[in-house]
Amino acid sequence: MASHSRAADDESFENKTGIFSSYFYRLAESFGFNSPNQNRKGTEFSNNRDGDGIVRSFEESVVASAPGKDPAIKHTLSCSLEELYQGATKTVKITRQVADRRGLTREIVEILTIDTKPGWKKGTEITFEEKGNERPNVTPADVVFIVDEKPHSEFTRDGNDLIVTRRISVTEAFTGYTVHLTTLDGRNLTLPINDVIHPNYQKVVPNEGMPILGDPTKRGILKIKFDIRFPTRVNAEQKAGIRRVFGMGRKPLDWFSVIKVGYPFCA
Repeated sequence: MASHSRAADDESFENKTGIFSSYFYRLAESFGFNSPNQNRKGTEFSNNRDGDGIVRSFEESVVASAPGKDPAIKHTLSCSLEELYQGATKTVKITRQVADRRGLTREIVEILTIDTKPGWKKGTEITFEEKGNERPNVTPADVVFIVDEKPHSEFTRDGNDLIVTRRISVTEAFTGYTVHLTTLDGRNLTLPINDVIHPNYQKVVPNEGMPILGDPTKRGILKIKFDIRFPTRVNAEQKAGIRRVFGMGRKPLDWFSVIKVGYPFCA
């Protein structure tokens, strides 16, 4: 009698698991996963009484048959130095295909908003997940925008530092020069320079460079470099005057040495 009951129980369990297996098979098939004939190992269900084999086999089927993802779509996001200095809100229009429940696709236009952060650099990436075209059994691609810096009429960026070059005359190099500068956030700087400006000279201004990402209270430095306009001709009277000023006697002035070394006679 006990043997008959055990056999009946086994038969009942097999019937139940068969129904359960059939249910999961149909569920898997409705999501586009492979049929048992195509991937028997992934969708074959176990008859273990604890049911763990059934769930485990279904999970393996899901992993093995999961749809792929299209490669990322990359675009350039051109930003001015002002936008990367202060931060800005930029909008970008994209066109993409979206699918409805029946699998039919249609084209739509979306506006994406990007808030640039102070200190962002060229090469910074902003990712909008799964904003590519939709198609059956494939996860849409991510849309990635890569920051590029527009050339600036005044400043050149070097990491967190800013560089400005001023063209001055020899007279200004010897007698002093005042730099007037408008910063990327609209402030006016006045920087008097009383040093003798030689070809390798640069003025360094702390905390006037680009903001440092993650710590907006800190900035890089501002470097002011100089391009000195040397005369192409000097007449006899001018040469004599230069000799008198610098106590050079009758030794001819070698402008090439002046440019190369940086006013050795000023030491």
